[in-house]
Amino acid sequence: MASIRSLIHCFALAVLCGSHGVSAEAIADRLNTPAFMSSHAEQRLMLDITAQGHQLVAVGDHGIVLRSTDQGQHWQQQATPFSVMLTSIFSTDQQHAWLTGHDGLLAVSHDGGVSWTPSLDGHQINQLRLQRLQANVSALKARVDAEPENALLAEQLDDAAWYADDAAMAVEEGPSIPLLDVWFANRQRGFALGAYGLLLKTDDGGENWVYWGDRLENPDNFHLHAIRLDHRGYLYIAGEAGLLFRSVDGGERWTRIVTPYDGSFFSITEFQQQLFLMGLRGHLYRSEDGLDWQAVNTGDKATLLGAVVDAQKLLLLGQGGLLLQSSDGQHFTRLDSGERRSMSAGVAVDGGYILAGEGGLLSVESEHE
Repeated sequence: MASIRSLIHCFALAVLCGSHGVSAEAIADRLNTPAFMSSHAEQRLMLDITAQGHQLVAVGDHGIVLRSTDQGQHWQQQATPFSVMLTSIFSTDQQHAWLTGHDGLLAVSHDGGVSWTPSLDGHQINQLRLQRLQANVSALKARVDAEPENALLAEQLDDAAWYADDAAMAVEEGPSIPLLDVWFANRQRGFALGAYGLLLKTDDGGENWVYWGDRLENPDNFHLHAIRLDHRGYLYIAGEAGLLFRSVDGGERWTRIVTPYDGSFFSITEFQQQLFLMGLRGHLYRSEDGLDWQAVNTGDKATLLGAVVDAQKLLLLGQGGLLLQSSDGQHFTRLDSGERRSMSAGVAVDGGYILAGEGGLLSVESEHE
């Protein structure tokens, strides 16, 4: 079983996408069965955490949502109407937040993470994708009819028809594709992404979503793992097989950026106006412009899963309990958490960090230089 988000992206995708062999009824049960309330919920697998003003909200396995109003000293599980694995959370302000999960779950909170309402699920996502790809086929057919000798258009039509057929099969198989990350520019405009090239967009606060995956140069439908904004207002999407996309217009158009690594990137972050890409086997890359990427040698080969950033420090999170702290993004010092469990996300608090991952939530002190 996957124990941290990176393994979900890789090995566990084979398991969860093995839900192709799971009945639609079983999946529907996870989407509609409330999470079990446990007195030890903070010790379960947690995959992401966010700060909402003075409170923290973390999400994880079996639909668990935890809130803390005292910097992570105490946690309270919140009731949720679903029990799928939750993979990410993003706060737009102190009251509004979004989370993603397996089986295409996308849910929203309007009360600081106390209660959650599903906005979208895998059934609806499959229909959105099918409608978009069928519309692409219809448009290309019209162009081919007008230019019957255009071999390039004919080839594009064949490709579009294949993708539409694949989308039709997904509708029959049910909601097996997980969402892995979500980001909002404000309370109205946002994006959610996930496995097999899935990308969705809303311009009305989640009232309506459109399939946006065909806007990316990703013909093999590689998994999309993370979306982030830099200080210039440029958006980035990182994924498997060295995928990196950038949008300079708020996500309307995306350009594929060549990276020096063809393995999976699990996270992208910004620290002191420098971008950092991190992924398998300790690969870390740094860029000042988002186009030219230089390798950073951290001295460790453990897979990097995520990062925590504050004004003074960059903390990288890796497998096997690896924690690497830096004040300049080039030289790193190991932090000893006293644990070997892998962490995938975290937030900075007074004097240190609260981390989410294998075995639940962990408090770690910062190293002061």
